[in-house]
Amino acid sequence: MFKMCSPMHEGMRKYPKMFRVLAIDPGYDRLGIAIIEGDPSRPRLVMSTCVLPDKGASEKRLAQVSSAVTNAIKEYTPDALGIETLFFSINKKTALGVAEARGAILAAAGLVSLPVIECSPQQVKLAVTGHGGSDKAAVAAMIPRLLVLPEKKRLDDELDAIAIGITALAEGLPRS
Repeated sequence: MFKMCSPMHEGMRKYPKMFRVLAIDPGYDRLGIAIIEGDPSRPRLVMSTCVLPDKGASEKRLAQVSSAVTNAIKEYTPDALGIETLFFSINKKTALGVAEARGAILAAAGLVSLPVIECSPQQVKLAVTGHGGSDKAAVAAMIPRLLVLPEKKRLDDELDAIAIGITALAEGLPRS
């Protein structure tokens, strides 16, 4: 079973259902998950957490990633999945693990026909800070200015998922 990096924040369930995004910062070691709803001018955080798959065989870790995403889909019934596009790093092993995690995440969304909104790192930085070349610290500093962010210790992955959710709201569903 996987562990949570930090306790889940749940709030604002009393509001009527709006456009809701399950936002994922994909990872093999840590998976950021956030539920963001509303519209681009007034995003609302419903829940955020970070999932730590147990160490061990890759197929078991990926099953835990898929299970965490499937559980979030079932519990929060999002209208879309927001996920960051693969960023090719110098560390090929890390890039491969992230690519595998993305596959598990996208398969979970595909099983329930959940539309996918893919966001590049530059799109996320632009949507959150207004500048596509911003660093992680600028993105993290801007998030509490865009939505109510209850105080708790968060890892970067959880903050990244929140930023991806804000971006996915701004991007909207892909047009067919």
